[in-house]
Amino acid sequence: MININKAVIARLKKGGETFEVLVDLEMALDFRRDKVGIDEALAAEYIYKDSKKGMKASEIEMKKFFMTNDVKEVAKRIIKEGEIHLTAEHKNKLREEKRKKIIELIHRNAVDSKTGLPHPLIRIENAMDEARVKIDELKSAEEQIETILEKLSEIIPIKFEVKKIILKIPAKYSGNCYNTIKQFGKILNEDWSTGDLNLKVEIPGGMIEEFYDKLNGLTHGN
Repeated sequence: MININKAVIARLKKGGETFEVLVDLEMALDFRRDKVGIDEALAAEYIYKDSKKGMKASEIEMKKFFMTNDVKEVAKRIIKEGEIHLTAEHKNKLREEKRKKIIELIHRNAVDSKTGLPHPLIRIENAMDEARVKIDELKSAEEQIETILEKLSEIIPIKFEVKKIILKIPAKYSGNCYNTIKQFGKILNEDWSTGDLNLKVEIPGGMIEEFYDKLNGLTHGN
């Protein structure tokens, strides 16, 4: 469990009564998406009526409104159905972190639809400002990409693109190159039968130049 001093409140109101649980923000959001278990999301195994005052809910109250007094089962309901409360400072911090991640994702995966080249980070950032893109601090960066791309396309020519590339790596460089290639993209098929490494890979459009530079450095241009 996380440090309780870093926890945020998840709150659910039922029948006029309030129930709260302390959670790790990111893990609680991942729990909502069924990516982690309840143990990873909880900061404390207590159900509160008012967590700031330390007032805990009784087993009778939990049984009445949730049909169980099992703390983890009640906590699951609160996180899934309730609201997660953040301070303004915490919201701003999360929003800025999500913004940076979104800009990086767009830079790595999108290209200029006219030239086929990746957009510089500063151009994406300026376009987001001009388009007045709003970042939802409670949604993942991936969940927001499509909507943001639609807005950016009104400012700059942009599209997501994946390129498929066939590579032949000489045997003496294949070991060093293989792990690097996996970091950049998805290997669709591979063949080592000739001693050389023959690959077909899928690379995000925005990473092509960086990929070629890295690979040429490892193989000395071969």
